[in-house]
Amino acid sequence: MLLSHAFGLFTHPGQEWDSIRREHEHPTRLYVAYVLILAAIAPVCAYISTAHFGWSVGNDRLIKLTEISAVQLSVLTYAAMLVGVFALGYAINWMARTYGAKEEYVPSNGVALAAYSCTPLFLAGFALLYPVPWLNALVFLAAAGYGAWLMYDGLPIVMGIEKERAVMYGGALLTVALVILVSTRAGSVILWNMGLGPVFISS
Repeated sequence: MLLSHAFGLFTHPGQEWDSIRREHEHPTRLYVAYVLILAAIAPVCAYISTAHFGWSVGNDRLIKLTEISAVQLSVLTYAAMLVGVFALGYAINWMARTYGAKEEYVPSNGVALAAYSCTPLFLAGFALLYPVPWLNALVFLAAAGYGAWLMYDGLPIVMGIEKERAVMYGGALLTVALVILVSTRAGSVILWNMGLGPVFISS
C-alpha cells in the first residue's frame, strides 16, 4: 500500500526510497492513492480551525472566517498543492538528463520523488487544527526542512545518479519549488483582488 511509505520515510528513508524506485508506480495511481489523500489533510484541518475554532487577537477578540470563505480558501489551497506536486515531479524528470539520470517518457520516478518528499508537509497539516500562527509556522518550517532533506536523500537512489550530482540537482529543484511557491502566492493575490479573499468575523 502506497500510504505505508509515509511512515517508512520517517523511520528508514534509504530502504523506503529503494522500494519506491522498484515499484515504479504510474503517476495517475500515485496521485489517486497517495497525493489526493494526504494533500487533503491541511485544507480540511484549516477549514475546521478557521471556520469553527478561530484564533485569538489580543486578549479577548476571537477571529474566524465565514464558512463559505473557509471552504473557498481550502479548495484553492488543495488545488495549489496538487498542481505544485505535479509541476515539481515534471521538473525532476525534465532536468534528469542534465544531471545524468534517465528521462522517462512517463515520469513515474520524478512524480514519486516529488510526492513522497512532500510527505512531511502533508502531515504537518494536522498542526492547523491548533490555529496559533507562530506554532504553525514552526511546524511547517521543520516539515519543509525535512522534506528538502528527503529529496536530497532520495535523488541518487530513485533517479540513479551519483551522490555528488544530487547536491546540484537538489539545489535546482529547491529553486523550482520556491518559484512554484511564489507563483501560488501571486495567484492568491490575484484571486483576492477578484473577490475570493478571506471574509473575517470576530467575536
